[in-house]
Amino acid sequence: MKLDFFDIIPREFRAKGVGVAVTVFVRALLNFVGLAALLPILYLILDSESMHSNALLHAVYEKLGFVADNHFVIAVAVAVVAFIVVKNLINLMLYRVERDYIYTLYRHLSRTLFIGYFAQGLQFVKRENSAILSRNVNVVCYTFITGVLRPMATLVSEILLLLMIFLSIAIYSPIGAVLAVAVFIPVAWLYFGLMRIRLDRYGNVENEAQRRKYRDVIETFRGYADVEINNAFKHRLSLFDREIDTIVKVGRKNATISMLPQNLTETGLVVGMALLLALGTTMEATDMKLLFGVFAVAGLRLLPSARNIMGAWSALRYNRYTIDILKDTKNKSCRKSERYTAERLSFNEAIEVRNLSFRFENGSRDTLHNLSLTIRKGEKIGINGESGAGKTTLLNILLGLYVPTEGGVYVDGVQLNEELLRKWQNSIGYVSQNTFLADSTILANIALGDDERDVDMAQIERCIEASSLSEFISSLPNGVHTRIGECGALLSGGQRQRIGIARALYKQADILFFDEATSSLDNATEHSINCAIEALSNANKDLTIVVVAHRDSSLSYCDRIVTLDKI
Repeated sequence: MKLDFFDIIPREFRAKGVGVAVTVFVRALLNFVGLAALLPILYLILDSESMHSNALLHAVYEKLGFVADNHFVIAVAVAVVAFIVVKNLINLMLYRVERDYIYTLYRHLSRTLFIGYFAQGLQFVKRENSAILSRNVNVVCYTFITGVLRPMATLVSEILLLLMIFLSIAIYSPIGAVLAVAVFIPVAWLYFGLMRIRLDRYGNVENEAQRRKYRDVIETFRGYADVEINNAFKHRLSLFDREIDTIVKVGRKNATISMLPQNLTETGLVVGMALLLALGTTMEATDMKLLFGVFAVAGLRLLPSARNIMGAWSALRYNRYTIDILKDTKNKSCRKSERYTAERLSFNEAIEVRNLSFRFENGSRDTLHNLSLTIRKGEKIGINGESGAGKTTLLNILLGLYVPTEGGVYVDGVQLNEELLRKWQNSIGYVSQNTFLADSTILANIALGDDERDVDMAQIERCIEASSLSEFISSLPNGVHTRIGECGALLSGGQRQRIGIARALYKQADILFFDEATSSLDNATEHSINCAIEALSNANKDLTIVVVAHRDSSLSYCDRIVTLDKI
């Protein structure tokens, strides 16, 4: 099986991976030595005279000055037990290295994928399904770690141990080695040959079903009102049932497959012992007992080792779809440097849109073509036009969320580029038609992105007052610390928009952008919010306001109105 996952592992983790590989080897060696430590006890059990007939045991007996055989037997047993305990403690410490490496890598992959998706921009986020992106970040990365890397470490460790045991048996008894090969190779071939294609298919089928189920659940809860009013839950539930039936069906098959290694290896061990007994009729009794005992002790470790190898291999095949997903997302990732800065781009004169054109990816025509526009500091500019004319597209370009196909945006004569983008976005405030609200408190949503310990409460109070939220918040038992539910579900439309305005004001932005901010509100609420926006402008003559709207009533307070024509 080709596991081309090394490209997924970041360079900074590859060197550490060598160290982890060393610990895997050492653990396998320790397990082998631990198994070998049982042989003296085996000798003493099967042949009590071996402490004198065996040259090594007799030398130890004489060197340590034993005079009683029973004392020597007890000492050997205690020494073996002590060694096994120490060996297991060392194994645990070595395993911590492997464990810490794997879960640190998981954190890095999940975080990097989250950043990578976000960095690809608004077009990508709108084009892709958010449920699938979320599952890739939260589930696929974890499954890759626990379902691919951990089984790979297990596979390597157990194969090394298996080879050591086999070589030891071959040295002690070539007949035993031949029997081991004759028994376990056909068992392994039978399992791997029959299960390889099935496991690949089952893993892919389950992944696709999980993605669809994840999407269906999120969409159902997100659209609860429409689903309930249109009596659509039965249909949504049928979609859910179909996917979960697929998952259960595949899971049952995989559960059956996961039991096969134990059954096959146990059968192989019994067959091997039976063959050994049949061949042992021509051997002396003592040699036969020792050979059978060695094979039995080795078998006790071979059995779980072979089972672990098959189980790890099954997990690798079943979860290999994660490799394709992570490789694909890495290849498509538009990685940008993480630019966290509090600096602002100076805005003292005007914003200029110069000969700007924009076409969506895979679009057949420009949404905006050769557009030029000047917005002077302190102006209130309205942008309207029929649906599809590019109003929101223009706003997204001004916000730095879309990159123009041609032309550019200039602030005080300086063209916005990737290096200046973060500073520009620090200088602006934004209120959309569907204001983003986290499932948190009013305070956290106004001071979005700030740790609560760092919030300027005096500024919060001023913003609440300016956005006409004071009366509402004062009526709440927990005030600004009241939780507002998912997407602000516990608030009215007007309250959600006012929190958006308060958030923009909290940034002390030089320019405020409103994208259809009142289009979904009733006339009275729209009027009150428009009055609040106008009052903000009157209170701060240097504040620049750009409003996108399709209703003239939302633009009544603007100094100028720019009408976009559909191309």
